Amino acid sequence: MRKIALIPGDGIGPEICSSVVDVLSHIHAPIEWSTVSHLDVNDEDTINFIKSHPAAIKGTIYHMIGEGPGSPNLLLRKKLNLYADLVHAFSIEGVKTRHRDLDLMIVRENIEGEYSGLEHQVYPGVVESLKVITYTGSLRIAKYAFELAYLNNRKKVTAIHKANIMKKVDGMFLTAVREVAKQYPSIAYQEMIIDNASMQMTTNPWQFDVVVLPNLYGSIISNIASSLVGGPGITPGVNIGEEFAVFEPGTRHLAKDIAGKKIANPTAILLSSAMMLRHLNLPHFAERVQNGVMKTIEQRRHLTPDLGGNSTTYEFTREVTKNID
Repeated sequence: MRKIALIPGDGIGPEICSSVVDVLSHIHAPIEWSTVSHLDVNDEDTINFIKSHPAAIKGTIYHMIGEGPGSPNLLLRKKLNLYADLVHAFSIEGVKTRHRDLDLMIVRENIEGEYSGLEHQVYPGVVESLKVITYTGSLRIAKYAFELAYLNNRKKVTAIHKANIMKKVDGMFLTAVREVAKQYPSIAYQEMIIDNASMQMTTNPWQFDVVVLPNLYGSIISNIASSLVGGPGITPGVNIGEEFAVFEPGTRHLAKDIAGKKIANPTAILLSSAMMLRHLNLPHFAERVQNGVMKTIEQRRHLTPDLGGNSTTYEFTREVTKNID
């Protein structure tokens, strides 16, 4: 039995996390949940309690925009040293989109860059925010991206940057990625400026395979890629560290506008739970969850409103369990 931390979060988090619990219970996955309902990221006892588990399932935690303390989601990633964010954006049969046959793996550096959280007022009306990138951190995320590509038989890694303007920070990021790229001669390596990459992602996304990039660019590209395959309710993700992993929807949306309406799409977090099961060396259970989700969407009988249906979260989840049997 694996003990897993369950962090429902805010917005639609509790609703979609409930779907994970229901589906994994239905297939009798050897999972025992430890629920952390009101996460205080400044409480070291809580952080240590989460660390005592091999992994966690998480919904997004609310924080104020433009004021108040820093993001608890970011602080949690830093405290758990979750340096890599992997978002897997791929086409699903039954999801109506303009682009088909997409399969992108986006590897985002998760704790440095613009998300360093170092801001201060220099003078009234003048604010400074520091973008901090380290060679060690860049080397680490590059190694993760190339190893991921190698182990999954991927053919190309694209490094996305803004080194034409931010020559020091993004230049050092590229130096680290180039160093790792030399160690993988069988994998094609490409570099692309973030402005162009955003355009290319919408006009010719098939050219991308594995993408590695600093923090803020990763957030942008992950959301673009998710929109291409069906939206935020579709794309799974995981935050990976040396000793811990947190699985959550790839685009980390609160979706406060539909919270409590019981119409949230749980596909992303269900597929994230399948990723977690593989991480825990439970591939058979992972396949059952993923196949149940795929079959439900392909049949298009019980879809949530974002996919063109009128079913509730519960009805979609129930259909997934039926399609697993």
